[in-house]
Amino acid sequence: MLTGELQSQNLPYLHLSDKVSQALQLMNDNHVTHLPVVEGEKFVGMLSEDDLLQAENDHDELRTLQQSFGNTSVKSTEHFLKAIQVAAENSLSVVPVVDADNDIAGAVAYSDLLKHASEFMSLNEPGGLIVLEVESNQYSFNEISKLVETNDAQITQLNTSNDPDTGMMQVTIRINKAEVSDIVATFQRYEYNVKYYFGEELYVNELKNNYDNLMNYLKI
Repeated sequence: MLTGELQSQNLPYLHLSDKVSQALQLMNDNHVTHLPVVEGEKFVGMLSEDDLLQAENDHDELRTLQQSFGNTSVKSTEHFLKAIQVAAENSLSVVPVVDADNDIAGAVAYSDLLKHASEFMSLNEPGGLIVLEVESNQYSFNEISKLVETNDAQITQLNTSNDPDTGMMQVTIRINKAEVSDIVATFQRYEYNVKYYFGEELYVNELKNNYDNLMNYLKI
């Protein structure tokens, strides 16, 4: 999904002639701490609540704060994951979307971006999660996929991250089965380091452990 296709709440834009007090009220009404500033259709910059609170007078126009404007935005033709990256790196509650001419095309709240990310990663669908740690030069998607499929399951999502200091790669796998203990056992049999796993049987295992601990306590 491209950022220009995102369906989000109708966030207002600020204008250079708006007063500081008006901008603060708009942020409060929309539960955000950033809003884009426009002049006509052109994106001028971003203002934060912190910038507004440092203004000397609530009745000042926003044009007096132009030195504080941020210029962070994403293009409407970029993937929406780019908007999440920009929001996270710049601690933004709202990300402005612009076209090739730097005209404002929209604005999306970070909270809505996270909802889209959840749908993108199928987090609302039933299934399990397994996190492996492997050496970067030993990583093989084909082997990992084959080991999952031998347990009558499929990978629905896979993400990797590298630690340059250790040379280790963390592989996070979403599985279309909630019962993942057999898959975990398969990985361990093939000497994979399973860091975490989450599935239906995890809750059952925790109940059993609690029960066993209680029985051992009562025997004392």
